Amino acid sequence: MSNSKKVNENLSIAGQVTPEELQQAAQLGFKSVLNLRSPDEVGVLSDEQQQTEDAGLEYANVPLKASESNRELTEVAIKTLDDLPKPVLIHCGAGARAGGIALIATAINQGLTYEQIALKAQELGIDLEQPHLKQFIQENYTAQQNQK
Repeated sequence: MSNSKKVNENLSIAGQVTPEELQQAAQLGFKSVLNLRSPDEVGVLSDEQQQTEDAGLEYANVPLKASESNRELTEVAIKTLDDLPKPVLIHCGAGARAGGIALIATAINQGLTYEQIALKAQELGIDLEQPHLKQFIQENYTAQQNQK
């Protein structure tokens, strides 16, 4: 899959996937797909759940808006991610939301410091200003940053 990036052994991120890429994901050993897109977004694969399940993958959808943070939906996405069989392909329109959620999940599971998050974001080309990620960092790392 040409538009995917591996975050760690359990998580990879991508922009919108095609039916062929879902088949390819299954062949590459992925067990699940977490779609962060809303059904009303332009370019959404209308039968993605069916296509994913036909490929033998588990499917979940948590519709996060790209332009605004939502703590409750971010928490739902992280919980859903924890519950899905690994490895998981997380995707959205262009990969920003997917990258943010993958980075938040990694930070929580590995106890990353702000500096480690920033380094991982840089390695993956993830913008720390992405709304969901920015809110997570502000809520969990601002006090640490202010003590420096």
